[in-house]
Amino acid sequence: MLVFLTNNNKTLFLLNKLKFAIIGCGRIAARHAEIINNIAELSAVCDIKPERANDFAEKYSADPYNAIEELLKNENNIDVVSICTPNSFHTEHTILALKAGKNVLCEKPMAISVSDCKRMMIEADKSGKDLFIVKQNRFNPPVAALKEVIDSGKLGKLLNVELNCFWNRNDEYYRQSDWKGKKAIDGGTLFTQFSHFIDLLYWLIGDFKTLNGIGRNFIHNELVEFEDTGVVIGEFENGALCTINYTVNSHKQNMEGSITVFGEKGTVKIGGQYLNVLEYQSIDGFEITGLPASRPANDYGFYQGSMSNHEKVYENVLDVLTKGGTIAANAYEGMKTVEIIERIYKSMEGNE
Repeated sequence: MLVFLTNNNKTLFLLNKLKFAIIGCGRIAARHAEIINNIAELSAVCDIKPERANDFAEKYSADPYNAIEELLKNENNIDVVSICTPNSFHTEHTILALKAGKNVLCEKPMAISVSDCKRMMIEADKSGKDLFIVKQNRFNPPVAALKEVIDSGKLGKLLNVELNCFWNRNDEYYRQSDWKGKKAIDGGTLFTQFSHFIDLLYWLIGDFKTLNGIGRNFIHNELVEFEDTGVVIGEFENGALCTINYTVNSHKQNMEGSITVFGEKGTVKIGGQYLNVLEYQSIDGFEITGLPASRPANDYGFYQGSMSNHEKVYENVLDVLTKGGTIAANAYEGMKTVEIIERIYKSMEGNE
């Protein structure tokens, strides 16, 4: 593959399609594979369950592996490794890929501890490779519009923010998984279900000065080793107050995923089930208009996840690696999401 060097010695790829590998062939990996197949080349896939790797390999004409070490040893031409394994394995798999000289796209959450995030960042710096973190909800049209409104100062001083995450994850969801609900691998509801929402609070408003939460496991005690419901109050560094209400106990189906921002000069609510609807706006001298249609949510059969904007994530990867663009969600931002969640869970320990 031909390359050239820019003025800052960043290597840009020029010839043909970038070659990708996917580590972990579960539900979200199917979305990654579909997009890679459309815009690049899926060269190799890996899963510890041979049938999963073989199914992906056959569908996308890729080489199957059952160990990441073997894939990295044999697939010398891979440009980017997409990490789609369970949460607690993101660090190990990312570091192995970086050490092998590969750029990495890591699914959310980046990791389930700040210390692991820092290890990943150190290795990315040592390797000189890019580490991308999947934060596809930033690309939701109403969310992107709200970001522009806040950054332009149209809402004036921000006063308070309300985040509501009311989803359904029933017993079948946990029984069909060999890792979801297990604290050491999953990490908690804020990591697996709602880390995208926590990321948006940081991306839109900034860091927190204080956080205090209460979490309870009301109806998943036999299947889940952590909370299924939580309530959090906080104060941002800029003085705005925040409330976070979340649950996976919404009866039978997902109900709402919303962020409401109150400012001196305006109020905006992004809602719907997946932060995909501009539900309310009242802004002095301004109106958000002309939003493109939102994509549907990721559909996994008996449940749905966040918005399926992964194609925007991959477009950013290609832009960075072939045109010298800017990473849309970098490792530091991925770490900040993990840090905020860690702080919330630490506060919950004192409120049990």
